[in-house]
Amino acid sequence: MTPRPALATRPLGRSGIGVSALGLGCWAIGGGTVGDDGRTTGWGPVQDEESIRAIRRGFELGVTLFDTADVYGAGHSERILASALAGHLDEVVIATKFGATFDDDGSRRGHGSDVSPAYIRRACEASLRRLGKEAIDLYQLHVGSLRDAEADAVVETLEDLQAKGSIRAFGWSADVAVQAARWAQRGTCSALQFICNVFEETPGLIEICERQSMAAIIRSPLASGFLSGKYGPGSRLPGDDWRTQAEARGWGDLFGPDGSANPRWLARLDAVREVLTSSGRTLVQGALAWLWAHSPATIPIPGFKTVAQVEENVAALRFGPLTAAQLTSIDQLLGR
Repeated sequence: MTPRPALATRPLGRSGIGVSALGLGCWAIGGGTVGDDGRTTGWGPVQDEESIRAIRRGFELGVTLFDTADVYGAGHSERILASALAGHLDEVVIATKFGATFDDDGSRRGHGSDVSPAYIRRACEASLRRLGKEAIDLYQLHVGSLRDAEADAVVETLEDLQAKGSIRAFGWSADVAVQAARWAQRGTCSALQFICNVFEETPGLIEICERQSMAAIIRSPLASGFLSGKYGPGSRLPGDDWRTQAEARGWGDLFGPDGSANPRWLARLDAVREVLTSSGRTLVQGALAWLWAHSPATIPIPGFKTVAQVEENVAALRFGPLTAAQLTSIDQLLGR
C-alpha cells in the first residue's frame, strides 16, 4: 500500500489523540431529514457513490478527522462513513454527536431532543453499531444550550462512558461560552465545536479552548458555503436546502428565504476577496488559512459533496495560514 501523505496535525485537546489540521464535515452527505414541521433539513440532493469516493479521497490525501452526527440523514451519514472507511476505521478519528432524536428506520424523520443519561447511552450504542467501531473517538453533545443541571448530568454520563471505554474523548457542539466553560473547567472535556469564519464567530469559545488546552473544532468554516464564492446576485438555492430556512429560524441571514445570497454579505466578500486569494489560493483555501492563523487550537471541518471539493479543501494546507498582517487587513476591510 502506498504511504499516505502526512498532513499538518493538531492535538485533539487533552485527549492525547492527534488529528489532521483539516477535518471533513459529513452533514451534507447524510441527505435531508424531515422534521415534525414538515420541513427538510439538509443540503439538497446527494449521491452516496460520490460521497464514498470523496471520503476515500480525503483519506488518501491524509485527512484523519471525519465529523458527523447520528441525526445527519437519520443515521445515514454514519453508515456512509463506515462503508467508505471499511478496513481503515482504526486509522482515522471519527467524531459524532448525540442529542437530536429521530426514527432510525429509513423514514428520515427527525424530532426533538433528549439528553437524559439513558438516552445518551442508547444513542452511543446505536452510533457504535452504525459506525462499526468498538469505541467512538470523539462523542459530542449536539444541543447548543442547556440548563446547568442538565449540562452537568450530561458531562457526568460522558465521563462514565469514557471510563467504560465506549468513547475515547468527548466534547460539546456549543453556542454559549459561559455554559461551555463549566465543562472546560472540569478538565475532562477535550473539544468544543462552534461556528467561526471570516464573517462570524461564537464569542468567547476560542479563548476557552486556548486557555483550557481544548481543540476548537470549527463548523461552518466557509460560512455555510458563502465563502466559496460560488453564490452571486442571481443564485438561488433549492427549497429543500436548510439555508433557505436559516433566517426564519434565527440561524443567520447569509441567504434569504428564496435562496438568494444577501447583497450585504456579497459586498463584504468582495471587500476581502483579494486578501483571501493571495499567493494563488482559492477563496475556500483563503478562508481556511484565516482560521489556522486565527488560533493554534482551530481545526476546521468544511463540508463536502464531491471529490473536487475535498481536493480543494485539502490543498489549502499547502499554502499554510495567512499572516498576521493579512488578518489585520481583513479586520480593517470589514470594519471591526
